Amino acid sequence: MNCQNCDAPVLTSDERCEKCGAKLLHHRVFLGVPKAENFTLTAEEPQREADETEAPPARPPWQFPPRAQVTEQSEVRRAAPWLAAPIEADADVRWGGFFRRLGAFIVDFLVLALLSSLMGAMAYIGYKVGLSAHHRFISWNTAGPLVSLLTLAWAGLATVYFVTFHGMEGKTIGKWLLGLRVVGVDRRPISYRRALLRWIGAVGLGCASLGLAFLWILWQREKRGWHDLLARTWVIRE
Repeated sequence: MNCQNCDAPVLTSDERCEKCGAKLLHHRVFLGVPKAENFTLTAEEPQREADETEAPPARPPWQFPPRAQVTEQSEVRRAAPWLAAPIEADADVRWGGFFRRLGAFIVDFLVLALLSSLMGAMAYIGYKVGLSAHHRFISWNTAGPLVSLLTLAWAGLATVYFVTFHGMEGKTIGKWLLGLRVVGVDRRPISYRRALLRWIGAVGLGCASLGLAFLWILWQREKRGWHDLLARTWVIRE
């Protein structure tokens, strides 16, 4: 390097020029630029092992689960929705068995029989009064309209009874006494529309199969009858 004053050759280790005595400037100076802080070199951090990778952060509750976790269940629903099981069902869930459900139905049948008796008694009195106004009496020849009317009334009463109770709380009086409840997917309450579909399936499939639709509960894994498979409902024990 050369001296900045007389341009004489100097060594980098010299502090002053031997020819003119000027103080040597070994570094270039830039005005307005802060001086860099001193630093020391350290050894490189050893590479982490493959098994020391950090665990993924916990998923916040407001986010949806990863797609891989719901793909299998979604495929089952699309292929056969009547076979899909409740999503994320608890390990200790208890299904309502055949005999417990039969006991609940017997209780419901007794309740309906009591209501039907009251309804039949009032219909009989009204029908008898109506015939007496025309100077006629109830006999085998005149009882036909009354029997038809009571049959339709009983069918309507049973439909309203089961659909209303199942759509409202998922349990009738019999199911309430025996600790049963009708639920849908994810153990959610069913709607009145689904309750009506379940009742139509119970009557239609039960009569068409001569009771086999209900006996299916005995060997089905989740204790579901054909009407449960049709309406995508489950009966659980509370």
